[in-house]
Amino acid sequence: MRHHDQVTSAPLPPVEFAAPLGGPRRFTTTTPTPIGELLLLGDGESITGLYMLPDHLYMPSIADDWVRDPGLFGELERQLDAYFAGELKVFDVPLAPRGTPFQLDVWRELSTVPCGVTTTYGAMALAIGKPTASRAVGAANGRNPISIILPCHRVVGANGSLTGYGGGLPRKMRLLDMERG
Repeated sequence: MRHHDQVTSAPLPPVEFAAPLGGPRRFTTTTPTPIGELLLLGDGESITGLYMLPDHLYMPSIADDWVRDPGLFGELERQLDAYFAGELKVFDVPLAPRGTPFQLDVWRELSTVPCGVTTTYGAMALAIGKPTASRAVGAANGRNPISIILPCHRVVGANGSLTGYGGGLPRKMRLLDMERG
């Protein structure tokens, strides 16, 4: 496996997270993919969640105030189809993950890991200026609300081993294998 800190390619533009909107505007749909059904969440402007069904860790429960509206997620579904077909390397949809300032820093750093490349928790900790925080980086990755787009599946252990993944290790391995071609 190649590690992100050893890659010498042009840097990706930084991800800008949308500011949270006022009021509880919550929309949802599900979409089939080659790795199983995904739960998509949004606020009407941005993607707030992408979870692997049926048993993604830390998946929020969908309450009665969530509106099922597949039409709002058309662009994301088109990009997911292209990604799984091997035709898309970088997603271009507005994101609005909710988390602590530290989690947001980690998730921004996740967005810089190129498709087909892996990095380590330690390298991510160094990149965000917290060199002793590799375990905290791992915890933040575990709470990543927007799987695949914020590619926590591209983070591996210091020795290159596959470590925990909210969608399960078989899916993590499948995503990495697919991205490597």
